[in-house]
Amino acid sequence: MSLLEAIAIIGAGVAAGTINAVVGSGTLITFPLLLALGYAPVTANVTSTVGLAPGSISGAIGYRAELENQRPAITRLAPMSVLGALTGATLLLVLPASWFKAIVPAIIALALLLILIQPRLSAWVLRHDPGPGPVPQRRAGPLTLLCIYAAGIYGGYFGAAQGILLIAILGSLVPDHLQRTNALKNVLGCFVNIVSSLFFILLADVAWEAVVLLAVGSVLGGQIGSRYGRKLSPSWLRATIVVVGVVAIGALLGI
Repeated sequence: MSLLEAIAIIGAGVAAGTINAVVGSGTLITFPLLLALGYAPVTANVTSTVGLAPGSISGAIGYRAELENQRPAITRLAPMSVLGALTGATLLLVLPASWFKAIVPAIIALALLLILIQPRLSAWVLRHDPGPGPVPQRRAGPLTLLCIYAAGIYGGYFGAAQGILLIAILGSLVPDHLQRTNALKNVLGCFVNIVSSLFFILLADVAWEAVVLLAVGSVLGGQIGSRYGRKLSPSWLRATIVVVGVVAIGALLGI
């Protein structure tokens, strides 16, 4: 690996960690870069997941103030995220690699669609924001648990825009203040990334040199996102991610 490639991977880790803390879709930065550097699609996906896991922890810690009194929700929802992550990670390794290469362009297209409609989703979630003051705790019902499990499967298999899915689910089914919802999203996404990473470390082919560089960048990005990321232009972020995602689809399809 050349010095320029190492710098590019660290930079992608910083960008992905920042984006993941704010909204979630950082995989659409790191996955295409690893593809461009010559990694096989499944290896690139696995390496991206493992490398970004420390950044998800960093982002969750950065939102610790908004996590106050959210232990009951975490306790109830996190097991579904864990089960979903195990299911998705298992599917990634059990299904033929050729299936992944065929399926991922469609998954990336879905992620890009989520990113494009994210302003509408945010506005929809914001309408559920109860405003100032305490919010009565609502126990997550079967539908919420099922949706969190499905989001975990998606996150364990690929994960791009997982955060957007979680925000939409939590914002509509477990209404709370928006920043607290985002904090809970970061924690659940963190569980998915950690569980998937441990699974991949034990059973998959991981490019460790890239993982270390992504981890360093993503930890820094997680702190940037949790502290300053809210000030970044949403339209600029979306445009960048969409362009990178389209390039990734083209690379996978050989265009």
